Amino acid sequence: VTLGERECSLQRRHQKVMEEAPAPNLPEATRSGLCAAALRLAKSIGYRNAGTVEFLVDAAGGFYFLEMNTRLQVEHGVTELVWGVDLVEQQLRLAQGEPLPWIQTDLRPQGHAIECRLAAEDATRAFAPSPGRLALVRPPAGPGVRIDTGVATGDEISRFYDPMFAKLLVWGETRPEALERTRAALADFAVLGVNTNLALLQHLIDDQTVRDGRLSTQ
Repeated sequence: VTLGERECSLQRRHQKVMEEAPAPNLPEATRSGLCAAALRLAKSIGYRNAGTVEFLVDAAGGFYFLEMNTRLQVEHGVTELVWGVDLVEQQLRLAQGEPLPWIQTDLRPQGHAIECRLAAEDATRAFAPSPGRLALVRPPAGPGVRIDTGVATGDEISRFYDPMFAKLLVWGETRPEALERTRAALADFAVLGVNTNLALLQHLIDDQTVRDGRLSTQ
């Protein structure tokens, strides 16, 4: 089965910053083509677990295979929110030899989800890492808001690892609602002690190009 697509064009240093599902302004023919191609690829190699197939899509709707990640990705949470599936649980069950609990026609997407990757870095200095002790971490709450993180106030952000320290995931019944909930959650997310990319994320969520869904890797 396939659980739809995600839009991951907003990046820095070729790493994703914001992702959403489903992809906005994607022609239905392109959407179904992407899903069918991903399924053909998995079947052709006998792949039997959670996996992510990445494509590049051009302005005309043509799409081109980029790579397959034989695992869940950082942004798998937006798929979970839209499709109502615990992908981590299903990955473990598949690894134990259990069958999928549903077929494709059992699955229906609902609403829209956006993820923001919070990183301890200085966006004004070419995204230089900002290691140090977290003097305060106060994540937001509210309808549709989910926080995936492994840090809390007093923890140390090491210079030896990736600077991402939390994922803000927000679901709404519509994309505009998801955008507004994300804007409110970012405004309510407090982190002290290190530089973060919170201001950049707030800028992106207010950018008209982003709000219109006219996203590009450029």
